[in-house]
Amino acid sequence: MGSKHSKGTTSISDAPNSNYRVPIENYRVPFAALQEATNDFDESLVIGKGGFGNVYRGVLCDGTKVALKRLNAASRQGLAEFRTEIEMLSQFRHPHLVSLIGYCDENNEMILVFEYMENGNLKSHLYGSDLPSMGWEQRLEICIGAARGLHYLHTGYVNAAIHRDVKSANILLDENFVAKVTDFGLSKIGLELDQTHISTTTRVVGTFGYIDPEYYRNGRLSEKSDVYSFGVVLLEVLCARPTVVSLTEWGNKKKGQLEQIIDPNLVGKIRPDSLRKFGEIAEKCIAIYGEDRPSMGDVLWSLEYALHLQQSVIHDNPEENSTIPIGELSPQVNDFSHINGSASASHVWMISSNSGDLSDDESYSYGR
Repeated sequence: MGSKHSKGTTSISDAPNSNYRVPIENYRVPFAALQEATNDFDESLVIGKGGFGNVYRGVLCDGTKVALKRLNAASRQGLAEFRTEIEMLSQFRHPHLVSLIGYCDENNEMILVFEYMENGNLKSHLYGSDLPSMGWEQRLEICIGAARGLHYLHTGYVNAAIHRDVKSANILLDENFVAKVTDFGLSKIGLELDQTHISTTTRVVGTFGYIDPEYYRNGRLSEKSDVYSFGVVLLEVLCARPTVVSLTEWGNKKKGQLEQIIDPNLVGKIRPDSLRKFGEIAEKCIAIYGEDRPSMGDVLWSLEYALHLQQSVIHDNPEENSTIPIGELSPQVNDFSHINGSASASHVWMISSNSGDLSDDESYSYGR
């Protein structure tokens, strides 16, 4: 599937530090094949837009459904992000990471080809669309899947990887609503397993509302930065509201008022012990300091336990885990007042900074 390159084109294989575990030539797809797959990049096939460029729905000649992310010439992103995605996804394979099918770097193009995710992104199922509301068990299963993918990134290779842009728009759902993490253009590979953090000298990257305040403040990047961002996603899942708004409101609420910000579609449908466990792990994830946050493995365990509590029936005391209105929950479940000094304050501060180095909120609604 090799191809000639136009004069002056930068090939991914010509770039330095491209010694990947899987030969990258195996992933190259001719530009003509992608033109055919998308009817010459027909605008009617655009299923998402983001900082890198448009995302198109396509079908390869063998019938494989794909999503193509094509670099926009006006984008602030470019070769570095393109290379990073290929490097990441040629090294890492996991059921909860979106798979790279191929790439194209001929004719001055930079195009990434991914598996097609039929049900779009998590964000679109939580708010901003007319899609049906998800039940609590389904939301927990999606969170568990995404946590598994991130846990694998943090622990599954010699040099751990940090995603750096975890958000609900970057958690995609396949035809069975299995969650898979996507968009690795900002990711960082190279955290040795015995390191606690990477001190970055480059610009802070990520999306407003999700960025670890410790990383934003002093450039200390670690896997706990992803944990913070994932904690924000957990709050989105619970509230079904835009991130910054939810956390700002949370910081202004008095204790015992969780029922006022939880997704109304979930009221009366969550077992109190399941909600309590979920709330505890979300709160720990968004601790102001990384050392106070759990590992992604601990987050995964807690989410699985929250799902178990939701599904369990305690026969000797059926009332203890019965489904009751949120307003009747104990103060321990309702009390999120201690989030005030960390999450909400840091988000208000980050918004007011107006840094131009942070990425736009990319929302690739595959399948919509």
